[in-house]
Amino acid sequence: MVAEVAASTASLDLNAKFELYRRNRALEYLVWRVYEDAIDWFILRGAIYERLTPGLDGIVRSEAFPGLWLDAAALIRQDMPAVTRVLQQGLATAEHVSFVARLAQTAGQAIP
Repeated sequence: MVAEVAASTASLDLNAKFELYRRNRALEYLVWRVYEDAIDWFILRGAIYERLTPGLDGIVRSEAFPGLWLDAAALIRQDMPAVTRVLQQGLATAEHVSFVARLAQTAGQAIP
């Protein structure tokens, strides 16, 4: 996953870097466009990035990293207690616990 905060570089981040991350197969790419008060979150599907859309509750949920949840509107308005609360909810899910267990198993294996 790649995450960037873009101010004056938003055009670069959503064009040249976008292509660079796609070529290098970054599974997810998040850009906070500060001046536009917008957060774009993309997932790589095949060879193209598709935008992840928030659920009906306004929360964007990572598909590559189960339990990584973001209340983008709260982040934009700098409501860090709300951002933290949503993140903690995601980290408490069974999907996240399973994901962490799989990572721990993999970490103990030698890479050929």
